[in-house]
Amino acid sequence: MVIVIPDKVEVRPTNLSKEISTMTTATMALTELAEKGADIDVLRQMVQFMAQRLMELDVEGRCGAGYDEKNPERLNSRNGYRERTWDTRAGSVELKIPKLRQGSYSPEFLEPRRTAEKALTAVIQEAYVHGVSTRSVDELVKALGMSGVSKSQVSRLCAELDERVGAFLNRQIEGDWPYLWIDATYVKTREAGRIVSVAVMVAVGVNTDGQREVLGLKVGASEAEPFWTEFLRSLNRRGLRGVKLVISDSHEGIKAAAAKVLKATWQRCRVHFMRNALAHAGKTQRRMVSAAIGTVFVQDSAEAARTQWRSVADQLRGKFPKLGALMDEAENDVLAFMTSPRAHWSQIYSTNPLERLNAEIKRRTNVVGIFPNDASIVRLVGAMMLEQNDEWSLNRRYMQLEGLQTVSDTVPTRLSAVAR
Repeated sequence: MVIVIPDKVEVRPTNLSKEISTMTTATMALTELAEKGADIDVLRQMVQFMAQRLMELDVEGRCGAGYDEKNPERLNSRNGYRERTWDTRAGSVELKIPKLRQGSYSPEFLEPRRTAEKALTAVIQEAYVHGVSTRSVDELVKALGMSGVSKSQVSRLCAELDERVGAFLNRQIEGDWPYLWIDATYVKTREAGRIVSVAVMVAVGVNTDGQREVLGLKVGASEAEPFWTEFLRSLNRRGLRGVKLVISDSHEGIKAAAAKVLKATWQRCRVHFMRNALAHAGKTQRRMVSAAIGTVFVQDSAEAARTQWRSVADQLRGKFPKLGALMDEAENDVLAFMTSPRAHWSQIYSTNPLERLNAEIKRRTNVVGIFPNDASIVRLVGAMMLEQNDEWSLNRRYMQLEGLQTVSDTVPTRLSAVAR
């Protein structure tokens, strides 16, 4: 065997020594764990150690440099960690998942979409084994090879999912949540031998750290005020506080419940209002009406916007009397967002954050068609909301910190200076 020694060898002592030191430390730590034996706690620690090392190496590759390493070829930088519980055969493992300054990072072994897919499978199986499935579900069951599933197997799967979803939906809500979006979408279920439509109510909030979360989910017979009142009270019992603005579609039940339970201002979705307004104009005149009302929302202040609103209403009133009356009635509700910090206006004037969620709920629930019971609705939609929450936690802040402290009930603690 001939070993060829090159004339010149490029040596980078700093980086090389750091890599050797890191590998040596990692190997020593793993060896210490292995020497402790096959105790289940030790096994869990080994799984945790290996998963943590895999993530560290993966992130180093994505960044193009090691932790705290100065490198002109660096592609990205770290931005702390987020904690996540990982359920394994060795038990629950607590992980510290690295965060990146640019983009998001989620290790592949955590399978972020697994829970919702399992929930969808469980709902389909439950409908099938209880004999209440539609033709589409029957076809899905056969295509997925699930026709041999037993009731006990379905029960075990449902119990496992219900525990996870229940823990998520019943968790304590901490901190102030100045902005709250609430909306509902309808799905079909079986009740006492009849097929009925029920409302799936969802609440999404933004806290004073600018982070967005799904705060609650409830299935109700309708969107009447009593159901919204009970839904908001359930959020209060779990710790929801500091709500200043509730954003939703035009619904008197939501408006009344928000005022009664949360003592908050109600923001009527601007997008939905525009649709309502254009319904009072002919097809050939809608572009003109839309442009006229649009001039209100480019104003720099709430006072200027209100002045422009009344001017536009007066201009349109002669030709569209019903539209003029609608604008008189809706002024305070549509312009409510303008009392909040200017930096937040573009995110709080509509229900857009919830519209995307509702579209995804519709897409998944349409696969099932008719749910066997309310619990199966909560199981599937709750699993989807759990995963959506995980995805949001990977992203940057949804809202700028600028101005959030001014809409918070919690006064920041200031330490007095200590004289020397």
